[in-house]
Amino acid sequence: MPTSLVLERKGQLSLRDFPLDTNLGPTDVRIAVRTVGVCGSDVHYYTHGKIGPFVVNEPMVLGHEASGVVIEVGQQVRHLSVGDRVCMEPGIPDPQSRASKLGIYNVDPAVRFWATPPIHGCLTPEVVHPAAFTYRLPDHVSFAEGAMVEPFAIGMQAAMRARIQPGDIAVVTGAGPIGMMTALAALAGGCSKVYVSDLAQPKLDIIGAYPGIETINIRETPAAEAIAKATDDWGADVVFECSGAAPAILGVPQLARPGGTIVLVGMPVDPVPFDIVGLQAKELRVETVFRYANVYDRAISLIAAGKVDLKPLISLTVPFADSIAAFDRAVEGRETDVKIQIEMPVE
Repeated sequence: MPTSLVLERKGQLSLRDFPLDTNLGPTDVRIAVRTVGVCGSDVHYYTHGKIGPFVVNEPMVLGHEASGVVIEVGQQVRHLSVGDRVCMEPGIPDPQSRASKLGIYNVDPAVRFWATPPIHGCLTPEVVHPAAFTYRLPDHVSFAEGAMVEPFAIGMQAAMRARIQPGDIAVVTGAGPIGMMTALAALAGGCSKVYVSDLAQPKLDIIGAYPGIETINIRETPAAEAIAKATDDWGADVVFECSGAAPAILGVPQLARPGGTIVLVGMPVDPVPFDIVGLQAKELRVETVFRYANVYDRAISLIAAGKVDLKPLISLTVPFADSIAAFDRAVEGRETDVKIQIEMPVE
């Protein structure tokens, strides 16, 4: 029985033997997990025991940002082989659902997503996963980068929803991990410049080191004032709201140019009011993002081509034996931390 990182209940983690379904179906692969990222949702389940309607009612294995090595393939699997280095898309939809048939499987009500109650996650030595949602990594892409594909896929989804035109100017409100991923995806998607706003200067320093990104510390200058100055009072072509903070959401219309686009990426804990008239007065197009669909291949290709470098966003890597300490550090929310990763033992 494998040792896994188990969320026993709100506020209690343990490393212990835990029974998991390891039956390999004909279209599945068995993967030895190598690297797993600590996500904000994992931390939220740890500290709050729930996210919206998803409640931890019984022990659950955490983790959904993962890479590893294929160690067994199902009889019908053709595109993967034992020894392949891979990353795994954690949300598995019902292929027969209407959402899947429409190509929007990320909003399939029946999706089974790692570490979302009651589905167990991947902070365990081995997982069985559908081959269709398992992606080979190029040799020069590390396991650490492979485990970053999942959060980067959210940024990719946001950039694609924005329908970026070459040369667009974008604003990202919120320099958390997803805000940073979105900024990098927007650059890769064709933006000439991306402004990132936040309260935390250490995070702005990290993302501001990338060419094409400028930062706005809203403790010093309101984002609307900075964008007005940078665009001759016109506004940004695209505004990505990634903070989930009510003041930022309310201020979004002030950042956009007439006829521009708003993409809501951050998820507020509670409902927030919205400036409808502010949107209408500029005829702003509003898009929303929930996870991602059909972007993993593109994300891996951008990383492999060197168009996107996610390595500077990996703040700390710890061994699996110290994974509880890694979660406790993530709970601290240090301004210098972006992504904490856990390395699984190699047997």
